[in-house]
Amino acid sequence: MQSAMQARSKLPDVGTTIFTVIGQLAAQHDALNLSQGAPNFAPDAKLIDGVANAMRAGHNQYAPMSGIAALREALADKVETLYGVRYDPASEVTVIASASEGLYSTISALVHPGDEVIYFEPSFDSYGPIVRLQGATPVPIKLSLADFRVNWDEVAAAITPKTRMIIINTPHNPTATVFDDADITRLKVLTRNTDIVILADEVYEHVVFDGAKHQSMACHSELAERSVIVSSFGKSYHVTGWRVGYCLAPAELMNEIRKVHQFMVFSADTPMQYAFVDVLANRESYLGLSAFYQQKRDLLAHGLRESRFELLPSAGSFFMLARFRGFSDETDSDFVLRLIRDARVATIPLSAFYSDGTDSGLIRLSFSKDDATLIEGARRLCEI
Repeated sequence: MQSAMQARSKLPDVGTTIFTVIGQLAAQHDALNLSQGAPNFAPDAKLIDGVANAMRAGHNQYAPMSGIAALREALADKVETLYGVRYDPASEVTVIASASEGLYSTISALVHPGDEVIYFEPSFDSYGPIVRLQGATPVPIKLSLADFRVNWDEVAAAITPKTRMIIINTPHNPTATVFDDADITRLKVLTRNTDIVILADEVYEHVVFDGAKHQSMACHSELAERSVIVSSFGKSYHVTGWRVGYCLAPAELMNEIRKVHQFMVFSADTPMQYAFVDVLANRESYLGLSAFYQQKRDLLAHGLRESRFELLPSAGSFFMLARFRGFSDETDSDFVLRLIRDARVATIPLSAFYSDGTDSGLIRLSFSKDDATLIEGARRLCEI
């Protein structure tokens, strides 16, 4: 049907996300999917049983707007055990309908027209568009191409009286870097005595490798008092399609976030919330993730040891970057398309994570896959 109306787009330069495009091409060419950070293996059967049991018990209607009380209490207990700080389950913990919803609700609630929001590229692709939808200005700062670390001197230079928020993501998607003590120190100094809110995307909080410590904003009281932390059950429990996460923030900030959350979705899916209460009681369900995914990282890296790719270090998350400039001068987008057609392996061009399309000859690989997929994917990539 052709509309008689002319739409006035708020995002005229935004099209279909790269994840959808690559997913469609992968299906068309029957390619192995090493592109999306979505596991292709089953979650714990006890979790599925927990959802089914909750449904049978009649938990099929709206949950409380902020999440069921038992889950908020369990999350507060978990955070206190891991990070040494207690968030009030009643006023400082909210169950959200995916981390993406948490990001949107937070930015929409706390960022106003004319504000500026600093974030780091390459970045998850929703940050900039969400900021723009609030009538605010995204201020992307590029991570160093040498090691994908934050140049805090550049951040200091970018802060203005209009800076309302800094978005951080550790472990980082797509570069697989993690914050260290030096990053935390500089962040404290730059935000001290300001009105800057820190939005911490910590969806990979339990996927940190080689004995490193996750630098949650909750660990540092000076940062926690100005931070909104967003995390994901989907990433931690291999159920990205369930779209449930959680948000932590001081009560004054959370009150504003809940105002938006209630009108976006009102509440997250009810049966899933009951199931997560039960699995959170088993600490190993999330504390074992680092070892689990480190094995998968190492399996993929081992399989690619004879390839022509240069693999970059992966300190956390589901991802690693691979450089191909040593044997191809194609754009990263063209190279990814060739991999899908010729090798039947789907990856993501790193340029998709930059607002200006910066092409540094890198692709992102996801190892959140079963071992057979990783072994076969590596074999095919070794033939390139």
